[in-house]
Amino acid sequence: MEHETPDSESIRETFKEFLTSKGLRVTNQRLAIFDAAYGHPDHFTAEDLLERAREIDDSVSRATVYRALPILTESSLIREVDVGRDYKYYMANKNATTFQAQVICLDCDKIFEIDAPFMEWYGKTVADKLALDVETQRLQVSAHCTALRATGICERGGQRQEA
Repeated sequence: MEHETPDSESIRETFKEFLTSKGLRVTNQRLAIFDAAYGHPDHFTAEDLLERAREIDDSVSRATVYRALPILTESSLIREVDVGRDYKYYMANKNATTFQAQVICLDCDKIFEIDAPFMEWYGKTVADKLALDVETQRLQVSAHCTALRATGICERGGQRQEA
């Protein structure tokens, strides 16, 4: 079954409508932050987002980015990804039709998203046994790159980190 992907302009309109529904103003800075976040091809940190948003609108401040992140995640257009560090990663919630698991490379800190549709079934099954409803769930795997360990080169772009 083919899923249609909404274009970026309609996603941007959805974000504007979300802001309005929450009684928040649609500002150039919020739109620049949204555009930077939704246009990012990979996982990003708040600092990455600040840098990209400033390329769009140089008046974006660090405080505005940190205030906008909870709004973006509440809109469900951006997902927060916690990999157990003292900072969070974020990713645009594009085309996700099944549960996504994160695999974190311990060598280069890259985060890979893979489909894990069995997790929805598993979460529901174990919660049902306890007469509970699943609110959230996540699956994270931390791993080392075998090619990097063997050859010193990772085809995914990582390089051996020196101790």
